[in-house]
Amino acid sequence: MTTEIVDEAKAATTGRRATAESMATKQREISVSEFFTKNRHLLGFDNPAKALLTTIKEAVDNALDACEEAGILPSIEVSIEELAEGRYRVRVEDNGPGIVKEQIPKIFAKLLYGSKFHRLRQSRGQQGIGISAAGMYGQLTTGRPVVIVSKIGRGRPAWRLEVRIDARTNNPEVLNKDQNTTVPWEKEHGTAVEIELTGLYRGGRTSVDAYLEQTVVANPHLELSYKPPRGNPVHWPRVSDKLPPEAHEIKPHPHGVELGMLIKILHEAGARSVRDTLTQEFSRVLPALADEICQRAGVDPNSPAPKLDGPHIEAIHAVMVSSQAVLPPLKRFFTRLSKSEATLREEMVEEGSGFSLGLAETVVRRAGLEPAAKARLVTPGQLEKLYASLASSQVKIPAPPATCVVPVGEELIMDGMRRRFKAEFFVAHTRPPAVYRGNPFVVEAGIAFGGELAKDESAELLRFANRVPLLYQPRACGVTEAVVKVDWKAYGLQQRRGELPVGPIAVFVHLASVWVPFTSEAKEAVAHYDEIVREIRMALMECGRKLGTWVKAKDAERWETERKQLFEKYIRELAVSLHAITGVAEQRVAEDFQSALTKHVRLPSPTPTEPGAAAAVDAPAD
Repeated sequence: MTTEIVDEAKAATTGRRATAESMATKQREISVSEFFTKNRHLLGFDNPAKALLTTIKEAVDNALDACEEAGILPSIEVSIEELAEGRYRVRVEDNGPGIVKEQIPKIFAKLLYGSKFHRLRQSRGQQGIGISAAGMYGQLTTGRPVVIVSKIGRGRPAWRLEVRIDARTNNPEVLNKDQNTTVPWEKEHGTAVEIELTGLYRGGRTSVDAYLEQTVVANPHLELSYKPPRGNPVHWPRVSDKLPPEAHEIKPHPHGVELGMLIKILHEAGARSVRDTLTQEFSRVLPALADEICQRAGVDPNSPAPKLDGPHIEAIHAVMVSSQAVLPPLKRFFTRLSKSEATLREEMVEEGSGFSLGLAETVVRRAGLEPAAKARLVTPGQLEKLYASLASSQVKIPAPPATCVVPVGEELIMDGMRRRFKAEFFVAHTRPPAVYRGNPFVVEAGIAFGGELAKDESAELLRFANRVPLLYQPRACGVTEAVVKVDWKAYGLQQRRGELPVGPIAVFVHLASVWVPFTSEAKEAVAHYDEIVREIRMALMECGRKLGTWVKAKDAERWETERKQLFEKYIRELAVSLHAITGVAEQRVAEDFQSALTKHVRLPSPTPTEPGAAAAVDAPAD
């Protein structure tokens, strides 16, 4: 009797439904395309309306990235044609550098294929999934391939390819390779992509229209034409003829680098020393700084990097991550601790900057204190030891270079918001570069206030990541968390606990990073990293202070105007009465009162309200 028969007999008698051998015959490797075919909701294709938006978003993002990398001012045309109820043809055409023919099938019909994943520099796309996933969705819902026309220069042919993805192998197929694939095209260079898909076109906050309107806000150098399936075409001319500066590729920054990544870098260093590895693999680390890091960690900088053991690597990591941690001024922190019922470790994380619970515990123990001790029991002498403990483990690592990210810029943010909102006051603020998990990022914020904005509704929040609007999952987004955490009442607005402020206000937040930490592959919300939330709050608070100053000035102006109108109301009656009593001419009395009025009512100079003059009030003194 064979082994299989014996196993089946045993399974029958024991009630088992399968054996290890029978299960082994059913196991096979799956491709990434096959996985996302069954889990397309992870990529933003979980309902027809969202699928239509995601398809256009991915195509527009690719077009903008290609144009900017090639140094071309982008002109993009978007059209949506309704072929039948629930079935659409999307076309996105750009004036970018075009795509080499051999690369077209891989870019549009192979998941996880691209040039951006391994580069630490700002770009809209990150993983090489988006546009190929859109084509895969169209293929699944309509059976139609993706059609691409691309031309790389004047006098070069325009290639027209029909491609589809083989989900089982994640390989592209060209359907018209045996035909003449060149077509006449007047453009000197560019790419056009057509995808037929099942979708739903509708208006509202999460519509294609809203996405395109917000895209031109964060990309003032973009010229965009849009032909919706219903209604009139729309054209947004560019408001800036200046391309954003080119983002330069950099290496990871030591601040925030994770232990596992550091272990990988050191173990794969080959014959290099610890000093050489730190210098060559990290941004802003020069040989002298590498020596100082090793000295604080108790590691010989000349020792071979791959031979470092776990404790020594952990010591280097502790120096790196602790070097960005900052505690509040000692006296202020002691006052806070004396009133707190939390632990010392918790207060360090809450009030300090750059602390994790693990780092706080390490610093506290090194100072000879107990991390779980009540904060209110800490003495001034113990707190001084805590500050000394932190300083002894730190080295001064320069901030990451700002060249790897390209913020929109304060003036252009205000110009973009003026394209969208008819408001009285605009202000914007760009924070200096910061780091999360070793990845540099820059936060920008802007506020539009007053004018035609609704006074009794919650603020309109515009979220952007690398200049791309985020329309879905606002409640799950770290950007929203940061906005809610700001005390907007301090700036003259109403706000319920845990809610956006209420008033005539629109809030703009942009996160520019070499790697945006999205909560999913659909890129709909930013993860709740403490470093990012804190930077957003700081940027918004700076804008809020300027808004508060402006609001107070406007209130004072309104109050003085009301006083002036009240006095003027009775000047005529006083002139008549005093003329009757004294015989002085009414006109003279009225003129004397009018002249004295300016000494008692101090009206500020007229506030400019025209867009060109608004910059004069954008940044009043605090």
